[in-house]
Amino acid sequence: MKYEERVPDSLFQTDGHYLGRPADFDDRIVQRRLRLIHQIPGFTGKEYSLLDIGCGNGASIIGLSPYMKRCLGIDINDEHMAEFNHFKEKNKIENCEYQVLDIEKNLPPDTFDRIVSFEVIEHLNQEDGLAFYYKALKNKGKIAISVPNKWWIFETHGAKLPLLPWNRVPFFSWLPRKIHEKYANARIYTKKRIVKLLVKHGFIVVSVSYITAPMDVLPNGKFKNFIIKHFFDSDTTNIPCKSTSIFVVAEKR
Repeated sequence: MKYEERVPDSLFQTDGHYLGRPADFDDRIVQRRLRLIHQIPGFTGKEYSLLDIGCGNGASIIGLSPYMKRCLGIDINDEHMAEFNHFKEKNKIENCEYQVLDIEKNLPPDTFDRIVSFEVIEHLNQEDGLAFYYKALKNKGKIAISVPNKWWIFETHGAKLPLLPWNRVPFFSWLPRKIHEKYANARIYTKKRIVKLLVKHGFIVVSVSYITAPMDVLPNGKFKNFIIKHFFDSDTTNIPCKSTSIFVVAEKR
């Protein structure tokens, strides 16, 4: 599905916390996530309801909407609601809605068949916010999430580092957790850590993989095309330091 023109977005903060910039509709990372979703047996279907927690501008949920019965995108504020609705109207999407919602207070239990949530868990005040994901799912419901990968070379969300104006220092994310989380704008994960967290909250983990770095931050041109073609072409990788995110599929017990 092709989406028409893009409304500019921006960085934003809530209560002093950096929440990041949503990926553009045509970004390679969005397309990789969508392809991975479609590879999950039985995840999409016209009989299923879908919740996108931390939907941002709707790039993911609008891309999935043709394959679902109904879709709800929620976020902590309305920063990107206008962009979401813009694309919804332009592309005649009728089964998607955007709501401002705090998952810790307002998510109704046992409501959704499927949940997606990309690069969100690391921003929650407490990791135990995953309990609300679990409660919102129907019995045997499935989730697909992604979290930043500790072993990527650069700190994906940046950090407040003393005396260093540039906040994406190479290998900063490789430092011990206690040091990293003192300065970083968001938590970061290993496969072991995110799997342990999901199991703690009752999920059965179905699969875990590394999403290959999309290189969306590089300017378009011959160098970017060369790097992607020869080093970062596949959607997933077995080499941790070539991956920006960990992609996990899990099911409610």
